[in-house]
Amino acid sequence: MGKKSRPSFKKRQKEMARQQKQQDKQAQRRAKSEQRGTASPRVGGEDPDIEGIRPGPQPLPDEFLYLPDRERPKDPTEGSS
Repeated sequence: MGKKSRPSFKKRQKEMARQQKQQDKQAQRRAKSEQRGTASPRVGGEDPDIEGIRPGPQPLPDEFLYLPDRERPKDPTEGSS
């Protein structure tokens, strides 16, 4: 019977690098978790990315409102006096 060969130095280094990477990832996860826990809550309770957006069709941007071949549409939010 042949002898059991010892793991090569390269294989050991590779395994140590893999373990180190796992430890680094775990540390990043812990740091992110702590950061989420200490983050201040939003004021107003509305997501800042969608703040001011209404359901339904959105109004046209200003650059599209004043085309020469179109008349300016009435804005339904403007009150009639």
